[in-house]
Amino acid sequence: MFDLVRKSMLAGVGLALKAWDEVEDLAKEVAEQSKMTETEGRKFVDEIQSRYEDAQKKLEERVEKSVKELLKKADVVTQDELKGLKKEIRDLKKLISSQGESEAS
Repeated sequence: MFDLVRKSMLAGVGLALKAWDEVEDLAKEVAEQSKMTETEGRKFVDEIQSRYEDAQKKLEERVEKSVKELLKKADVVTQDELKGLKKEIRDLKKLISSQGESEAS
């Protein structure tokens, strides 16, 4: 029983870090060892999958936020910032070009 609880806790803690196949196998093992009916087992696995997907989403959001903060601290230009600068340069070139044409006239 202790092994079952230990595995369940590890699954909860490492849920976002494990591949779904590993989590699903563990959930099926827990369902079998706790002698759940097939319906209860399926419901348990579905609940674990839902929690896994939530944990994955939260982990991805945290990683993305951390990467953005790291890039900002490292003073690295992001793709969006670069695109914005390129647009500004194009706009300035057009403005300079149009002013040069109007002065020549």
